[in-house]
Amino acid sequence: MAPLVILAGSLIASTGVRLYRSFKKPEESSPDEAQSPENNSDEAPEAPTSTELALADAEEKIALDRDFKIISATLGLSVAGALFFPALSVLSGLGIAYVSIPFYQKAVQSLKKGKIDVFVVDSIAIPAMFLSGYYFVSTFTCWTYCVGQKLVFQTKDHSKKQLISVFSDIPSSVWLLKDGIEIEQSIENLESGDIVVVNAGETIAVDGAVVEGMAAVDQHILTGESQPAEKTVGDHVFASTIVLSGKIHIQVEMSGQATVAAQIGILLNNTAERKLGVQTRGERMADKAALPTLALSALALPIVGSSGALAVLGSFIGADIRIFAPISTLNFLRIASEKGILVKDGRALEKLCQVDTVVFDKTGTLTQEQPHVGHIYVFNGFHEDEVLRYAATAEYKQTHPIAKAILLAAKQRALDLSQVDNASYELGYGIKVQVGEDVICVGSLRFMGMENIHLSDDIHDILNHAKELGHSLVLIGLNGRLTGAIELHATIRPEVKTLVADLRARNLSLYIISGDNEKPTQQLAKEIGIDHYFAEVLPEDKAGLIEKLQSEGKTVCFVGDGINDSIALKRADVSISLTGASAIAKDTAQILLMSGNLKNLDQLFNLGNELKSNLNVSMMATVVPGVIIVSGVFFLHAGLVSAVIFNNCGVFAGVSNSMLPWLKHQKAETKTEA
Repeated sequence: MAPLVILAGSLIASTGVRLYRSFKKPEESSPDEAQSPENNSDEAPEAPTSTELALADAEEKIALDRDFKIISATLGLSVAGALFFPALSVLSGLGIAYVSIPFYQKAVQSLKKGKIDVFVVDSIAIPAMFLSGYYFVSTFTCWTYCVGQKLVFQTKDHSKKQLISVFSDIPSSVWLLKDGIEIEQSIENLESGDIVVVNAGETIAVDGAVVEGMAAVDQHILTGESQPAEKTVGDHVFASTIVLSGKIHIQVEMSGQATVAAQIGILLNNTAERKLGVQTRGERMADKAALPTLALSALALPIVGSSGALAVLGSFIGADIRIFAPISTLNFLRIASEKGILVKDGRALEKLCQVDTVVFDKTGTLTQEQPHVGHIYVFNGFHEDEVLRYAATAEYKQTHPIAKAILLAAKQRALDLSQVDNASYELGYGIKVQVGEDVICVGSLRFMGMENIHLSDDIHDILNHAKELGHSLVLIGLNGRLTGAIELHATIRPEVKTLVADLRARNLSLYIISGDNEKPTQQLAKEIGIDHYFAEVLPEDKAGLIEKLQSEGKTVCFVGDGINDSIALKRADVSISLTGASAIAKDTAQILLMSGNLKNLDQLFNLGNELKSNLNVSMMATVVPGVIIVSGVFFLHAGLVSAVIFNNCGVFAGVSNSMLPWLKHQKAETKTEA
């Protein structure tokens, strides 16, 4: 007997080491992992439509409800048989056999491939328990499994409804403006180009551009922004957002399934169906434990009898990660969504904790699209305020970033602007306007030449100096004379310096990639506290620099502004985009910061670390009870009943741990609201 116990102990120890190694060092990619965005090909498989996903969910719910009702009735039979009429316990075998069909089907598939996995063990363990007379235990084991599957589905369903309910909240009809009259129109009959009217208190039902009016719009559900956004002519608005005050006319661009809200729904559906790496590794661990479990069960039979052998079979080491990991993932996706972070692939969130290098694209990511006015040069006796007032007068009705920068500077100086009588705009060169008897020209050096405006000798030196520093120069002429030049500087996002300090505190290596000259890139890096930078990088070369860092053993997170960085985003281990809602369907990033700024990036890293910790605890909750059960069988002669108790304690601990982040988040939100 002693040699058998020693052999069992060595088997337990070697199995534990193998399982630990298989979890810590992922081996070959599973089919699910092979589809990870970091390994994806240029041709991504076509995503199922929301209708197909809804039908699949409906079918799954029907099957789960049916199985749960059957196994619950079966459990009742087992209890009645144990207490009153033993024959009823035997009848419970029919219910067990029915709900166990998926085990048998998967077990047969595994055996055809010459593989012994957890489904093979399940298909042996449950009937073995029943045939050994443990009617209640075998029924209760099946019931627990069905409860777990139902819990996963309900968590997934609830998460989807919370994340995607924006689409169902969209009104079924809108006020269509036709020939100056507002007509109530079904949303299904809208066409691109139609004008819809939205009043205060109403939900916007379409994606489009404001063509008339002004409104304060609550975009929290899409961007996570707590403050309403002021929307006026030319601004884009999105379905599911709410007009708090004002009234706007919107030209329809997208409606129905094509809106951003609907696209988010499809993305989140797909994300919810993907397995995390830890879940895949946990399932692989359970599969690796299958053969040793069968061997240990056979070894236990002559040592401690059938009860101990069945207890080993029912240890299910690692198997419950199939329940815990999806619940954890969905809860973290819900938390991220409420913070304005759209995670298109949960595995990217999981991998954030491995990142040691963050690479920022400069333009549009660290800097805003709109520049700001720096130095104002004056010529021919004019003053700064005069030069700025002439420029702002000419640019008053323009909406491009340079015009907005000039107008903002004029507003800050409280300058009065003149009424323009006539204007002509030369695309790519500048604008010429007439104010009374005066003609104002604002634009490039070439435009000044086209308008025969005399230039001073030192203007070329000023232009070269500005270019060297990465600044742009706008020239202003009045009635054929050069009045001055406005130097425009890139505007650093206000949150960048704080964010960089937070990321440095995490001991992350930070890089900037820029297409600008070295001097302005170096100056920006120094100003915000980043040590490393790449300057004068062509867009097509960004991906090569990402790969170079990866070849040095770094795990790289690339943060870009969306479509222009698509190749680099696909090459990075984790890709994050600031593109916001306007280009969600085209963005290749795994994670989108819907607010369009970097404020949530540090929170995103926090979520990644919290997910890792949560999943590690879940792994312990599924492995430790199994190891205790097997050890208890050989060293304490524990039986099947104690195994069931330990297993269910592990399930309770794992499910509680998976729900804990969401409960904490809700508690924090409640405190904030109070």
